[in-house]
Amino acid sequence: MNFDDTPQEAEFRAKARAWIDANAPKQYEQELAKSGLGRISLKNADIVEVGKAWQKKKAEGGWSCLTWPKEYGGRGATPIEKVIWQQEEGVYGKLTQPFQIGEGMCGPTVMAYGSEDDKRKYLPKLASGENIWCQLFSEPAGGSDVAGLRTRAEKDGDDWIINGQKIWTSGAHYSDYGLLITRTDPNVPKHKGLTMFFLDMKSPGVEVKPIKQANGMQEFNEVFFTNVRIPDSQRLGAVGDGWNVSLTTLMNERMSIGARLATGFPEIFAFCNDLVTENGPAIDDPAVRSKLANWAVKASGLKYTSYRSISALSKGERPGPENSIGKLVAGPMLQDIAAFAMDLEGAAGVFTDPAEAEAGGSFQAMMLGSPSMRIAGGTDEILRNIVAERVLGLPGDIRVDKDVPFNKIPTKGRG
Repeated sequence: MNFDDTPQEAEFRAKARAWIDANAPKQYEQELAKSGLGRISLKNADIVEVGKAWQKKKAEGGWSCLTWPKEYGGRGATPIEKVIWQQEEGVYGKLTQPFQIGEGMCGPTVMAYGSEDDKRKYLPKLASGENIWCQLFSEPAGGSDVAGLRTRAEKDGDDWIINGQKIWTSGAHYSDYGLLITRTDPNVPKHKGLTMFFLDMKSPGVEVKPIKQANGMQEFNEVFFTNVRIPDSQRLGAVGDGWNVSLTTLMNERMSIGARLATGFPEIFAFCNDLVTENGPAIDDPAVRSKLANWAVKASGLKYTSYRSISALSKGERPGPENSIGKLVAGPMLQDIAAFAMDLEGAAGVFTDPAEAEAGGSFQAMMLGSPSMRIAGGTDEILRNIVAERVLGLPGDIRVDKDVPFNKIPTKGRG
């Protein structure tokens, strides 16, 4: 691995740094630096609106959706240049949260399967922040089995009629468009009867209900479809080939999530340096130091594994399974650190020092939000199967429903 920028990369980094320094909304810098760990928000501003303004400014400067072709609103940059941009964007990258699903998952899927007219119509507005997209995959009865979905699409002339429900849809309450995977043929095995569409989230019959989370946020939603009409022109891929189309979305999702996951280690290390318990400074406690040392090793491993992926990008190579492995390590680590911080506070959780109170609140938000990071983009179990089968070459799990028509799979309450 070579961690040094090439002359061309160094030049790109210098340009990116200069543009960010001249254009970033610095009035939010300190608040963004403290925001996170399960609660990214601004006290006196709507983060979606601030994010839209930042996204629009980036698009006008040619810094939005960097790796996309210029004709679709991007810059035509290399993957390593995108990595460099993210490094330089720093805390302001948190403002891109509403657009990450569109840029990292929906956009690439439309680019791969949409018509040329659709790509030129929808992608530039996504890149500029004018439109926000969401991903309508998960369902209450499906769990981690995306192919077990029940939302139905039935042909009606040149249109499709959609009925069903999705759940855990991030950002659906402020999204303009969404990728929707449906079942169009229940008479074939579950992976073969799926079809992908995109739709206007303001279409008649679409109802979005935000889910109140334990940490006080409302990022996820239930979405109900009642006789929603979608023209066949908004189908992505062939009828019945939705599973293959969805793999494009899921691959990009896991890469996007895996590349951006926080671990909480810098925060817990700083917290332990500052916290004074009834037994003295927390950092002087051997048990605390042992925990920190263990997490430091994991954080270092994640860092250099990420560098390996970046190095591959720099050489024009395709990264390996680093991001799936990284998510498997970072997700549980985030949860463990949050739980440890709460335990460490103990009776000291009743803070009088405002700085410590703020830190304690951050770890509480982290603890309440961290379980979702072990589910988003594939559960730990799904990712372990991917690593086992595709990296280690182990035999796959036995699936008794693999060749059974979907409507013949025994289940309770099938509608």
